[in-house]
Amino acid sequence: MVPLDRGATRPISVAELFTIGVGPSSSHTVGPMRAAHDFAERAIAGERAPRHVRCALYGSLALTGRGHATDTATLLGLAGWLPERLDPDAAPSIVASVRESKRLPLAGTRAIDFDIDADIVFHPRTFLPQHPNGIRFTATYEDGATLEETYFSIGGGAILRFGAPPATHNVAVAHSFSSSAELLARCEETGLSIGALVRANEEAWRSPAESDTFLDSVRDAMSACIDRGIAQEGVLPGGLRVRRRARALHESLSRCGPEHRPAAVFEWVSLWAIAVNEENAAGGRVVTAPTNGAAGVLPAVLRYYEVLVPGATRAGARHFLYTAAAIGMLYKKRASISAAEMGCQGEVGVACSMAAGALAAVLGGTDRQVENAAEIGMEHNLGLTCDPIEGLVQIPCIERNTMGAVKAINAAYLALRGDGSHVVSLDAVIETMRQTGEDMRSQYKETSLGGLAVNVVEC
Repeated sequence: MVPLDRGATRPISVAELFTIGVGPSSSHTVGPMRAAHDFAERAIAGERAPRHVRCALYGSLALTGRGHATDTATLLGLAGWLPERLDPDAAPSIVASVRESKRLPLAGTRAIDFDIDADIVFHPRTFLPQHPNGIRFTATYEDGATLEETYFSIGGGAILRFGAPPATHNVAVAHSFSSSAELLARCEETGLSIGALVRANEEAWRSPAESDTFLDSVRDAMSACIDRGIAQEGVLPGGLRVRRRARALHESLSRCGPEHRPAAVFEWVSLWAIAVNEENAAGGRVVTAPTNGAAGVLPAVLRYYEVLVPGATRAGARHFLYTAAAIGMLYKKRASISAAEMGCQGEVGVACSMAAGALAAVLGGTDRQVENAAEIGMEHNLGLTCDPIEGLVQIPCIERNTMGAVKAINAAYLALRGDGSHVVSLDAVIETMRQTGEDMRSQYKETSLGGLAVNVVEC
């Protein structure tokens, strides 16, 4: 792969790590929708009138695109919708209207001819050299001129337009860091905790009060997603006939108190993770944290803190998210959170690491214990493959979030039993994850060409 300029040296805001969008995939649904929206805006920006648009999906976007609703997301983006603005319940009727009329309101303004089956083309055998998640748009104008742009969905809903100037570096944060060693050093120099340091850095974008309000909205969206998932029942879309379990699990657990069930804590945490990821699989509204495929880990561990830890507060929930963001920033800077590059270690593994460090922080851990917890969370997810059956974010993805959440809690308490000193640093485990991802064969990295995706032939 030819490296993309990801702007790894620029500061990252919490608003980049936590975004509110729709399922089922941040890299295969949210990213393509944003890319399509950006292209549509560019296509109508000049004086010429576009008459036709064509989209080509490459590599992982093509191999698992139908299961991840990439074609639907692309259409919606071209029609002027963004993930954070789209009502998931309205999406099917929008798509049905375009399919029936063969007319698309480009950027929500100009109607053009558009045949979903002919104008969204899948190229599963072709991987663009820069990234496994490639998408190319071509607009044709009335005068015969064309506009072509190529985008890459690089994980967590983030996109890069090929050939675009590198991201600007004009944002200066108060306490810059690009490694866990630097992060711990900045905390020691300033006397700030990891979460407080990130909160201070956010002043480069907005006031502390505005950042707190933003994270309150993230927390509320996570909580609402759990509650919605618990309230639903039925079969998830896609053809695997996977039945929603969250509601029945909730009813069962509610009938039996913790004193009668030694594993009740883990069962409740698993329920909360399942509820989120069933909503994600159904195309509902979720928080990308740091991806959609791993969207259930942080909410489940955050609810564990809020419900089961005495003295939990709203401020503590914010501190949880600020700390989690710091850890996520390190993975984005030093490796990747794209399953198409890293396998699921880059999604559930990273979410587990973020949640472990965050929980250790709100349980009173030192910064070094927080770093240790984050390291443990990833160390025992190294090599985790991404091989969704039929390209759907359902099997093993939903249950895998329960494993990530439970493992994060375990990692936090293990770290709190120590003094923060440990052999493997968080930097070392992130680099190991990166190397493992590069060495992992492509069929185990969100292509549905290996593992469970081919060995489970009938569900």
